[in-house]
Amino acid sequence: MRVWIDITAPAHVLVFRPLVAILRERGAEVEITTREFSQNVGLLRLHGLEAEVVGRHGGRTAVAKAVTMATRLGALVRWARGRRFDVALAHASHHLTMAARALRVPSATTFDYEYATVQHQLGLRAANVVLVPEAIPPERLERYGVRPPKLRQYPGLKEEYYLSDFEPDPGVLESLGLDRERVLVIVRTPSDYALYHRTPSPLFPRLLERLGGSEEVQAVVLARTAEQRAEVVARNLPSLVVPDRAVDAQSLIAFSDLVVSAGGTMNREAVALGVPVYTTFGGRLGAVDEALMREGRLQRLTDPDALELVKREESAGRVRRDPRLFLDLLLPV
Repeated sequence: MRVWIDITAPAHVLVFRPLVAILRERGAEVEITTREFSQNVGLLRLHGLEAEVVGRHGGRTAVAKAVTMATRLGALVRWARGRRFDVALAHASHHLTMAARALRVPSATTFDYEYATVQHQLGLRAANVVLVPEAIPPERLERYGVRPPKLRQYPGLKEEYYLSDFEPDPGVLESLGLDRERVLVIVRTPSDYALYHRTPSPLFPRLLERLGGSEEVQAVVLARTAEQRAEVVARNLPSLVVPDRAVDAQSLIAFSDLVVSAGGTMNREAVALGVPVYTTFGGRLGAVDEALMREGRLQRLTDPDALELVKREESAGRVRRDPRLFLDLLLPV
C-alpha cells in the first residue's frame, strides 16, 4: 500500500510520527508532504521524518489564504499525480483531501476542533473518512456534510495515542540552560494567524509580564512564528526563555510545573501527561476543551496574577492508548 501524508502545522508531526512507523512496519510505502510554515520542517527532521516541501502558509488575510490555497492545491496535485497512492491521510489539511479527490485517491482526515469553519467546509466534504474524538457531538459536524458512515469517532484524546510510547528526555532542560530549582512554566503563543482566532488574547501580554518578571520562575515561550518570537524577545523580560529552533516540547511539558497555552494541542498534551494546564484561548471553545473543563483537567485563565507559581510535587497520572486503534479507524480502506 502506498500512503500519502500531508503535514500543514507542527502539531501534525506528532500525530503522524507513530502512525508512519506502524504503516512502515506493516509494509506500506509512505511519502510525506509539508509546507513552509512555523516549525514544520524542523520538527519533521527532529523526529526523523523526510518530507517534500510544497508551498507555504498563506499569512493572516483571507485573500492571501485563498490565493495560497489555490496555488498549493495545484502544486500538490502535480506532485502526487503519477505516484499511484492508494490512500491519503491528513490532520485537518483541506489541501490534501481536495487534491486527493481530484486524483481519485481515497482520503481521510482527523481533527479535534470543530469550529474551524472555512477549512472544514472545504476539507471535510472532499474526504472519504472523517475521524474525530467521541467528545464532539455528531450534530456539530452535519453542516460540513459529515455523517456516518463517513464519520468515525475515537475515545479519549489524540494526544493519548501519539504520546503512548513517549518518555521525556531530560537533555532538553540542559540544552536550554534551564534551572531545575526554579518553577518551570511552558507557554504557547496564540494562533493569531488562524482564521478562527483572529484576535490575540488580551491576557497574553499580562501573562508574559507576570512570568518574565519573577525571579522564582523560568518560562519557556514556544512561539509559533518568527514574528511572534521577535515580539516576545523584544520585551526583554529576564525570566523568559524563547527558543529559536524546534525543540522537544513534549519533554518540556513533562518536566514542567505548569503549562499555559493559547492553543489546543499543547493543552491536551499537558492533560495527557498529567501536568496542570490553563488555557488563554480567545476563540470559541470546542467540545473537547469543554469536556476537559467539566472534568477539571483544564482551566481557563482569566487573571495571570491568580496563577499559583509553585513546584509540582506529583503527576496527575497519564493515559496511554494504542495508536494502532487510531490508525485503523483513520484508514479509508
